Amino acid sequence: MKKLGISLSALAAALLMSATVFVQAVDADEEGWTSLFNGKNLDGWKMGDADQGKWTVKEGKIVAQGPRSHIFTDKNFKNFEFKAEVMTTPGSNSGIYFHTKYLKSGWPEQGHESQVNVTHGDPVKTGSLYHYVKLFETPAEDNKWWEHHIIVRGKHLITKINGKVVLDYTEPEGAAGAKVINEGCFALQAHDPKSITYYRNIRVKKLED
Repeated sequence: MKKLGISLSALAAALLMSATVFVQAVDADEEGWTSLFNGKNLDGWKMGDADQGKWTVKEGKIVAQGPRSHIFTDKNFKNFEFKAEVMTTPGSNSGIYFHTKYLKSGWPEQGHESQVNVTHGDPVKTGSLYHYVKLFETPAEDNKWWEHHIIVRGKHLITKINGKVVLDYTEPEGAAGAKVINEGCFALQAHDPKSITYYRNIRVKKLED
């Protein structure tokens, strides 16, 4: 019995050490991430089309509901990793803009839009780089949370949905105009009155230039 007691103690110690190492690994993986949403209100965001915007925060989620409106982060980013958990209701359309600029009214004119759309009538689906790279299928599903992961370094863009790479794009040399990979803020889109989309756990990690 004494030997068994020693063996059980050794096993418990080993399991505890293993758990500690796992926790440390998770913490290390999350280093450098900054939350863009406090789960309570829209502090840190500025609304475009505020006279018709119907943005709300419910139970730790941002609710995007039309008519057309956008919310923009106060801060700008250049090279980054962006992650958000997103869920669409059937027939909904939304989008995540990056390298954009606050606009009082209208559709953002600067930067790019990473499409959020599973079953809306627009054939361009979740993960697409709107106007530039069109995806007609997506691993995202309505009424289920997915992780929308955008990575930008230099002129290179990768988009992952639930860890799966759905887009790998390098901006052509000599690209010019407002819709280029450059620097700017993030924005979320409320597309139309029939669209309801949810966002939570929105965070960003700055990458070195």
